[in-house]
Amino acid sequence: MALGFFLFSIVDTTAKFLTDTFHPLQIVWMRQLGLLAGVLVMMAAQGMTLLRTKAPGLQITRGVLAAASATLFIYAVAYVPLADAVAITFVAPFMVTVLGALLLKEQVGLRRWTAVTIGFLGALIIIRPGMGVLHPAAGLLVLAALFFALRQIASRVLGSADPTRTTVAYTAITASAVLTVPMLFVWQTPGNWQAFALIALLAILAGVAETMIIRALELAEAVVLAPIHYTLLIWGTTWGWLVFGQLPDIWTWIGAAIIIVSGLYTLHRERQAKRR
Repeated sequence: MALGFFLFSIVDTTAKFLTDTFHPLQIVWMRQLGLLAGVLVMMAAQGMTLLRTKAPGLQITRGVLAAASATLFIYAVAYVPLADAVAITFVAPFMVTVLGALLLKEQVGLRRWTAVTIGFLGALIIIRPGMGVLHPAAGLLVLAALFFALRQIASRVLGSADPTRTTVAYTAITASAVLTVPMLFVWQTPGNWQAFALIALLAILAGVAETMIIRALELAEAVVLAPIHYTLLIWGTTWGWLVFGQLPDIWTWIGAAIIIVSGLYTLHRERQAKRR
């Protein structure tokens, strides 16, 4: 899980770098190629049985949500410092808690509702709406987090219906298909070998990272692994400084600290609930 998130930090950094040359939709499409290639290899080995599903509509919806969240993130990261962008997306676990209560009728106690509220306040400290501190594209990151949370809710439902490999296959195929249509209008051919190398790096690392995280979730419970997600802030800050010369201000660190503490408390409560 930790190695998977480290690789994703490199993917995000590469994507931000490529936004100077390519349209965000093209970058997201290229990012999906690594996972799609892995799925095609699995299909060659296992045949069409890989696509047998009890919930085709939900599988396709999950793939669309994956494409939408990734697209919004890369659109936003072209204007927002990498560490700030990563910190804002940490509200996704809180959104999963809220959506789980609303859509799946999961029981959420007062303490967890309090942690969710505090976590959202941490996000507001980072964004500081109306103060002109961050680019308005920061709002897209909140929407990206919402789509990511909806994707996680879909994963919870699909977990009892289909094997993980089937969900991965549908996500890769659906997201690639949805993103292929806009390619007719935004495609730009890479002009040199460096661009090709960065695109190859983006696709390969994204596919490997996704596979590692899926494998980690097969080996251990999500509530045990989820805190490792917060290592993204360390890597986002490091790459943001090394590659783009950007460092978060003190308010971003304060907001991120509030989100992380609230998130860890929420995960602690989920773990206790599972033990009962």
